[in-house]
Amino acid sequence: MTNAFHPPVRTLMGPGPSDVSPRVLAALARPTIGHLDPEFIRMMDEIKGMLQYAFRTDSELTMPVSAPGSAGMEACFVNLVEPGDKVIVCQNGVFGGRMKENVERFGGVAIMVEDEWGKPVDPEKVKAAFEEHSDVKILAFVHAETSTGVMSDAKALCQIAQDNDALTIVDTVTSLGGSELDVAGWGIDAVYSGTQKCLSCPPGISPISFSKKAVAVVEQRQSKTPSWFLDQKLVMGYWGGGAKRAYHHTAPVNSLYAFHEALLMLEEEGLENAWARHQYHHNALRAGLEAMGIGFLVEEAYRLPQLNSVMIPDGVDEAEVRSRLLQDYNLEIGAGLGALAGKVWRIGLMGAACNKKNVLLCLSALENTLASMGADINTGKAIQAAEQVYAA
Repeated sequence: MTNAFHPPVRTLMGPGPSDVSPRVLAALARPTIGHLDPEFIRMMDEIKGMLQYAFRTDSELTMPVSAPGSAGMEACFVNLVEPGDKVIVCQNGVFGGRMKENVERFGGVAIMVEDEWGKPVDPEKVKAAFEEHSDVKILAFVHAETSTGVMSDAKALCQIAQDNDALTIVDTVTSLGGSELDVAGWGIDAVYSGTQKCLSCPPGISPISFSKKAVAVVEQRQSKTPSWFLDQKLVMGYWGGGAKRAYHHTAPVNSLYAFHEALLMLEEEGLENAWARHQYHHNALRAGLEAMGIGFLVEEAYRLPQLNSVMIPDGVDEAEVRSRLLQDYNLEIGAGLGALAGKVWRIGLMGAACNKKNVLLCLSALENTLASMGADINTGKAIQAAEQVYAA
């Protein structure tokens, strides 16, 4: 006979999901009400307002898609890309490749701008792509590349798109709530994210926002949006303003309770404070890892504080290390993806997991594990180095 499932208590310091705040978990258990209940609709309006704050935009088409971040990505591309459209796609990791897939599946022409994994998108290459190709409709890029831990200059890239009268589609799955993001100020036209990273919320919801310019493009489409579920003209009948909502789908009611609580916590902390917290604990983690003799993939100027790609010491069975951390310490860190598989670990410091206790746990557990496996590291220095950052 099958029994009830009781998951182990883990510390999640991989690339996501991150630890979920107890407040957010408690919100999931609140009584379910109807997705057209007046009280639920009132909560929807609050979610929209808080999400506008998180994205730094006043766009009316700002809402959570009832599906993970990959659906948010698809919502942006399926609504804005029509057959024959030219889209410059920047790839410096795994997720730029997914953008290319979306462009091509919806009949667009992907013009690739590629950079080395671990390097930011090169604005000069983007400028050259615009010069080489006329009538480019969209520039698409990843703000914070989860597969490598690198941050690209979204403000500069959006300015290049504006100079060439092109829209922008930007992946902020790992940056929202963890690093500076200014959707309206930078002129981002379509943006998507996820709840399971720096927002400390369970996976399954994808925040998105479209600018007025992007909304006009959606409304003027020559062809029907290929996806019924993600057609923003239909979804806005449910997520639009006012008390009267047109039924579109049964929203994940309890998951949206959790999202509301997560956004409320971000609002209470303050965006700038949340960004500073992620950088502060990253500084301590970095000091400890470097004292241990472990380096980073990404140059400091472009490094994400919330997603740290660190180099695996020579001769170490990286999968065995991750397995021991999970078994002995209930600690999860991530493996490398794609071209970086077997070369790096990805250590997340996101949302509720971004705190001193977790930094010290990760450093001590990693040092003990590596030392027991005979790895060539410096022992007895990591915790002291991190504590010096905290004492400063």
